[in-house]
Amino acid sequence: MSYNPFSLEGKTVLVTGASSGIGRATAIECSRMGATVICSGRNSERLDETFAALENKERAHKAIEADLTDTDQLKNLVAECPVIDGAAFCAGMGQTTLFPFSTKEKFERVFDVNFFSPVELFRLMLKKKKINDGASVVFVVSVGGTRAVSPGNAIYGSSKAALESMMKFAALELAPKKIRVNGVLPGMVETPIMQGGFISAADYDLERERYPMKRFGQPEEIAWSMIYLMSDAAKFVTGSSLVLDGGAMLKFG
Repeated sequence: MSYNPFSLEGKTVLVTGASSGIGRATAIECSRMGATVICSGRNSERLDETFAALENKERAHKAIEADLTDTDQLKNLVAECPVIDGAAFCAGMGQTTLFPFSTKEKFERVFDVNFFSPVELFRLMLKKKKINDGASVVFVVSVGGTRAVSPGNAIYGSSKAALESMMKFAALELAPKKIRVNGVLPGMVETPIMQGGFISAADYDLERERYPMKRFGQPEEIAWSMIYLMSDAAKFVTGSSLVLDGGAMLKFG
C-alpha cells in the first residue's frame, strides 16, 4: 500500500446528518478513503440512499436512523455505535428571522438541533467509552457564527458560535487523551438547506456573485477538509477552526 497520511484506512468513523448535504458527502468520501462508516440521519429513505452509495462494501458499514433531538433515539445511537476513531458531526438546520421576531421558542428549536444535540451525543460517546484515545472529532460550524454577521442570522449564528466555543473547551480538556476536537467553518455551500428556502433565489444568486471565486462551496469540498482533520495528517491539530469560504471573509470578514 502506498504511503498516504490522509488515508482513513483502518478507522471507524461516525457521520451524523448523513441523509443529505455535507453529511452525505462526508459519509461517502470517508468510505472512499478506507474508513468503516457509521452513518446516521433522521430520514430513513435518504439515509438508505447514502448507505447504498458507500464504497468498499466489504467493510462493516452501518446505518442508524436517529433524530438527535429525541433523547431516546440519541441514546440508542450511542448504544448501537461501535467504538470510533473519528466523528463528523454534520447534522444541522438553518433559520432566517429578524431579531425582533426571534422568539425564545425559535432560539430553542435551532439550538436543540445545532448545539445541544451534537454536544450531548459527543458527551455520551465519551462517557460510554465509545471514542478511542487518539480519535479525532470534527464539528460543522459556520462562518456565520463568529466571522460574518448579517441581518436575520442571529438565531443560526448564535447556535454556531456556541458550538465553536464548546469545541475549543473540549479540545483543551481532551488533549491529554490525544482526542482532537476541531471545527470546519464553511461559507455558503450548495446543499438542500441553501436551496430549500433558507434564502430567496434572487438573494442566492446575488450572494454567489459577491464571493471572490464567484461560486459557493460543494459538499465534497467540506467533506475533504473533515477527512484531513480525522486523518493522521492532522495529528498535531486540535482546537482549530478551519475556514472554508472561497475567500469570502477577505471581503466581508
